[in-house]
Amino acid sequence: MNRMDRLLGIVIELQRKGSRRAVDLAERFETSVRTIYRDMQALSESGVPIVASPGQGYCLMDGYFLPPVQLTVEEAVSLLMGTEFVEQQFDPPYSTQAESSRHKIESVLPAHVRMRVEEFRESTKILNLRRSTRQNGVEMTVLARIRGALLAEKKVRFRYTKPSILADEERETERTVAPYGLALVQGTWMLIAHCDLRNDIRHFRLSRIRDVVVLDEPFERPADFGLRRYAPKDDRQFLVHLQFQLHLRDAVLESDNFFMESMTMGTDAIDVTLRVRQPKDVLKWVLSWGAGVEVTEPHAFRLQVRSEIENMLRRY
Repeated sequence: MNRMDRLLGIVIELQRKGSRRAVDLAERFETSVRTIYRDMQALSESGVPIVASPGQGYCLMDGYFLPPVQLTVEEAVSLLMGTEFVEQQFDPPYSTQAESSRHKIESVLPAHVRMRVEEFRESTKILNLRRSTRQNGVEMTVLARIRGALLAEKKVRFRYTKPSILADEERETERTVAPYGLALVQGTWMLIAHCDLRNDIRHFRLSRIRDVVVLDEPFERPADFGLRRYAPKDDRQFLVHLQFQLHLRDAVLESDNFFMESMTMGTDAIDVTLRVRQPKDVLKWVLSWGAGVEVTEPHAFRLQVRSEIENMLRRY
């Protein structure tokens, strides 16, 4: 990186982060702390209002904004593809604002950059991951309410439905939670929250949430909780062993099952191990392969699969 690009990058970094130490900037731009000191002197002499605070680092004087910068083709493509993603996956008003932002970005791009961006967009597409309009409308309403409660730091109450294989098992519960964050996982919105019922952090699929009520009860997010740093506990303690017919190898790989622990090619079959919270979590998935798969362990799950097949036979 040449010096001019680094100077511009430092100003953008300070505008984005607020305050940065010389050692942080040196690490960010892969240079020495001494070079950062010289860069700060050069920026100050050129009129950029740099404020230095002992122990805190450098920041820009309040009210200073960097003039509009020229975007490269790659930067413009990244921004426009990002706005399209927000349009598809977020609730109003963010989806509407993303569309408005896209139009503004397109309007200020130079003609040659706009042409290159359009060529790229014609060859690349973000598929709309939404389900039916009705289902998506319900989920977007839930997303909007929970997002509002999260920003206001208010608890929410809702009814949560968890699909079950067993007919006599309770499927719906009422939950009161403190929303800590929202995450989009493989096209599915998830709420990470502290659940009063379980007295622990739990994950809730927004598609299974109904009747959301934002409560007046405030909550305080733990100081040590950060969504970007958060890693859920892995409570998958049960192993399920399967044998697939050889011709299903590619299909099994493409299924990209979250629970898959290992896959070994044998001479007569493909050995697959799943690590699950409880074997019934993968019952439907196993049944979907028909006669192409056999459960070898655990025996209790093998019997459960057999029982389900027998129930199916009685209906045909």
